[in-house]
Amino acid sequence: MRTQPSSVALLAAGLLLAAAPSLSERDCCPVLELRQYTLKPGQRNVLIELFDRHFVESQEATGMTIVGQFRDRRRADRFVWVRGFADMQTRHRALEAFYEGPVWAEHKAAANATMVDVSDVCLLKPAGPETSFHLDITDRPKPGEVRGSAIVAVGIHRLQQAADAGVLSQFQQHVVPALRRERVFIQSVFVTESAPNTFARLPVREGEHLLVWFGTAQNGEPPTEPRLLAATAGLSAHADGPASFLELEPTPRSLLGRDKRP
Repeated sequence: MRTQPSSVALLAAGLLLAAAPSLSERDCCPVLELRQYTLKPGQRNVLIELFDRHFVESQEATGMTIVGQFRDRRRADRFVWVRGFADMQTRHRALEAFYEGPVWAEHKAAANATMVDVSDVCLLKPAGPETSFHLDITDRPKPGEVRGSAIVAVGIHRLQQAADAGVLSQFQQHVVPALRRERVFIQSVFVTESAPNTFARLPVREGEHLLVWFGTAQNGEPPTEPRLLAATAGLSAHADGPASFLELEPTPRSLLGRDKRP
């Protein structure tokens, strides 16, 4: 007898109908880290230069995917970046290989000198089988390459309990269309990965049930926070505190938010 998809899978599959991948793209990632770093005043460009030059290919060589790295447009001393992994076991091996490897050993002093706090990290997984990023990692801008970009908007929603079919249905039916009316187009939707963090050197936020969406803002400036709050009000019945929103400008070598190669 043929197995029918679950209600959660069916709902989640409908969230990203506008984001069908091309043949060169692949899903990313079963495990995702959303990392928000508070930096010392005036040090963000220093870290971005280090990151774009030294920390992209060197991390991906260990088995990670560097999804994107960004300036937070609302907080001058905040650097935000996203990386993904095939699974939790791969995550542990990749992190160990990178942080014990030669590139980090050479540049960690300079990188750490820019930072105040690196503990704001969400460990996530796709909300459903079709809600991860669709990325072509061969299309990453090369050093010095100039391309256009789009502002990336991120919504972080703390929920009373883990997202279920009801929460995803509310998101699908009410939030996605409301964001689209605000010219924000959803690229991916993730929820909390509850597996233990086995790489204790890098802490993650714990004890939360999160729904996190990533979208690109089209046609100029993204909506203000009050407008984003109104657009995502469909999740308010499930909320455990106020939502937070990020307005992100991709760095020159960010994969997410940069125009594709002509």
